[in-house]
Amino acid sequence: MFRLIKTFAMAACVAALAAPALVVPAVAQTKWNLPAAYPADNPHSVNLIAFAKDVGDATGGKLQITVHAAASLFKAPEIKRAVATGQAQAGEVLISLHENEDPMFGIDVVPFLATSYPAARKLWLASKPTVAKKLASQGLMLLFAVPWGPQGIYAKKDINTLDDMKGLKWRAYNVGTSRIAELVGAQPVTIQAAELPQALATGVVNAFMTSGSTGYDSKAWESMTHFYDTQAWIPKNVTFVNKAAFDALDKPTQEAILKAAAVAEERGWKLAEEKAKWYLEQLQANKMKVLPPPAALKTGLEKVGDQLTVDWLKKAGPDGEAVIASYKK
Repeated sequence: MFRLIKTFAMAACVAALAAPALVVPAVAQTKWNLPAAYPADNPHSVNLIAFAKDVGDATGGKLQITVHAAASLFKAPEIKRAVATGQAQAGEVLISLHENEDPMFGIDVVPFLATSYPAARKLWLASKPTVAKKLASQGLMLLFAVPWGPQGIYAKKDINTLDDMKGLKWRAYNVGTSRIAELVGAQPVTIQAAELPQALATGVVNAFMTSGSTGYDSKAWESMTHFYDTQAWIPKNVTFVNKAAFDALDKPTQEAILKAAAVAEERGWKLAEEKAKWYLEQLQANKMKVLPPPAALKTGLEKVGDQLTVDWLKKAGPDGEAVIASYKK
């Protein structure tokens, strides 16, 4: 009897040791997190979710990317560092948030330098190698860039000249918007997109410059009455990955990411241009006055733009001059 029990016990041990070999998954799965700052239904987030799906489909589920929209994983200013330090494997940011690190990150928010989508695309292609090189020095690999709509001024009153902007509590989100406030005599208040609805509701800001889409996302019509379509600049969001995380993937997975990134960039630019007009229509539908800038305001803003271009070139030095020269060819 004892010998029989011992035989059964040994058989059970052998079976237990063999069991793991029977349940090894056919495909080893890698999971990435991609933090983003904007709502899930914002075109940038929609594009990111489509990018993640494309990667998952192309790799047969081998790489799964989860998009964390609405600053739910990291706040906008924290995303780039989180990816660089490996807290997340990929991320998307409004690149001009980081102009303090390098002037090249702010080239697309120099007012009146590029005021149409073809001009913005040309500026991006001229600046892309320099931006990519800077990101690479920080352990990041550039994947793609997608524009916002042209920037205009939201206000609760008529703004006919720069003098009408004096004393306004002006939402600032980067170096350029802070400098505009300084030049026109407004009071800059740093507010990121995810915080904007509350800032508007509580009166922390009473004027700001952004796209039609951010105005729509934040329901600007609940506190603002005017949108001046100044088309001052067309900023971009940039998506990147942690280079070490990318290098750890096999070659087919890397190629799937790069292919999906190229598709996402084309899709994103097309979607941005299509939606820009729609967003302004939504502002009007919600009883906002959508207006071209009065002649005196436009002239004043162009002078501000000239000053900001000079400021930017001083900071950017030879690299900046070379990119501007390439852009203006």
